[in-house]
Amino acid sequence: MAQQVGLVGLDVMGRSLALNIESKGFTVAVYNRTTAKMEDFIKGPAAGKRIVGCATLQDFCNALERPRRIVLMVKAGAPVDDMIAQFRPLLQPGDLLVDGGNSFFPDTERRSADLAKDGIFYIGTGVSGGEEGALKGPCIMPGGAPEAYALIKDVLEKIAAQVDGPCCTYIGPRGAGHYVKMVHNGIEYGMMQCIAEMYDVMKTVLRMKASELSAVFGKWNAAELGGYLMEITATCLAKIDPDTRKPLVDFILDKAGQKGTGKWTSQNALDLGVAVPTIDMAVEGRILSAFKSERVAAAKILTGPRPKTPAGKAAFIKACRDAMYLAVISCYAQGMALMREASKEYKYDLHLDEIARIWKGGCIIRSKLLDPIAAAYKKDPALANLLVDKNFAKIVSTRSRGLRKVILTAVESGIPVLGLSAALGYIDAYRAARLPMNLTQAQRDYFGAHTYERTDKPGVFHTIWGE
Repeated sequence: MAQQVGLVGLDVMGRSLALNIESKGFTVAVYNRTTAKMEDFIKGPAAGKRIVGCATLQDFCNALERPRRIVLMVKAGAPVDDMIAQFRPLLQPGDLLVDGGNSFFPDTERRSADLAKDGIFYIGTGVSGGEEGALKGPCIMPGGAPEAYALIKDVLEKIAAQVDGPCCTYIGPRGAGHYVKMVHNGIEYGMMQCIAEMYDVMKTVLRMKASELSAVFGKWNAAELGGYLMEITATCLAKIDPDTRKPLVDFILDKAGQKGTGKWTSQNALDLGVAVPTIDMAVEGRILSAFKSERVAAAKILTGPRPKTPAGKAAFIKACRDAMYLAVISCYAQGMALMREASKEYKYDLHLDEIARIWKGGCIIRSKLLDPIAAAYKKDPALANLLVDKNFAKIVSTRSRGLRKVILTAVESGIPVLGLSAALGYIDAYRAARLPMNLTQAQRDYFGAHTYERTDKPGVFHTIWGE
């Protein structure tokens, strides 16, 4: 009997997604380049389920009903192109390939246009939620031709997380799905950087133990800051290392990895001329963390201030809560502003209220804040920036004092707060009716005759500054 869905790539995400698809009532055929991995999966987690393993791509294609619906869960980049090349002679017009990896959106645009020449549909689909999400219900961001999405809509919406409906919606044409997933990951970078810095500040200036910090983040998670990243932060800080019987987090090397999506977000923001400074600093923070040996050597040479303990522990923790809340909002605002501009530049017709809605379940950046964010864009789809929404403007006005206090304390204590500082800098710059770039324009005109505009009369001007 022909299988309803095919899945290629049986690493952690692929295995979990295959089991999820089968659990929602679909029959599944699976293939992996390494046959032994496929056989282990069939004999192990897939045993007794409506999942069949295929040793060759020809057998895999023959096992699927027409039009074929094939989900690719392979590493982004060249492996995707290689897999498409292997599939191409085996597919027929009307068949569908769904790329569920973290592909760079221009690659998705290219592949979609190329496959369309042979009548093959291609959907670039962002999938967020990690192993647990893939198994139990991820957030899914599909982009491509509407008729292509119609072929796989029933599967994607059933396997997605369910919060006020399926956490899956048609994002837009061509590479729109992978674009939104890229920005999702950029926001994720920013939020994680700010959380790590907040942990560092409280740990250093208040001399709090991991267990105490876990309790603080847990309390925040139970209230207005509730969200997946806050939840797992509390859990990570509470974990005890079985070997030392001490907090495991204290023994983890302080070098953060990255897979490129944060960098892509920053690069694309520069291309579009959109400011995303917290995301930028999150990428820079991870890059700096990689220079561990240099940092250890520099610590013996470069001196800095001693940590300054603020007066009133409870009051400072409250300031940290307000700072964290505002920093997270700043991250969301930057990501939404980027998608707003990309929607116009790439003609994606993104619906930011729907994107915020589907992010409420399954994905890494899900949080309670996404309810008011979705409401803000539903009320005003043309909202220039999340920060000027009436509700969020009030939060900015009332919470900024806490963020300033935390940053000031960190700076006076020599604690690096790249992300938190950028979050506040973004807000302060965006609310500034006048910035000092008038001087920058004067300098540019001086050395490069780049010209400038005036505030008192129209036109473009150039001055011979040395006269």
